[in-house]
Amino acid sequence: MSGSTHSSPGSSSLRVVKAVANAEGVDPVELEPPLYDAVDPTAIDELFAPTTPNASRNGRLCFRYRGYDVTVQSDRAVFLE
Repeated sequence: MSGSTHSSPGSSSLRVVKAVANAEGVDPVELEPPLYDAVDPTAIDELFAPTTPNASRNGRLCFRYRGYDVTVQSDRAVFLE
């Protein structure tokens, strides 16, 4: 996968916001429209949450936000293209 990769601390939705803000050189609170206008941030955070202790889920979520193709992987890595 090409593009930029981001793995900062925090929830997956927060990682998306930080990645886009970083790519655009702005503070995350300055992003308009907010992430929740494009996708449900809670759903992003819960999608790969373990269903039992020490369990993990596999997969990825792809969506468009602010002109970027955003991919969130189950390991919480965020890719922008």
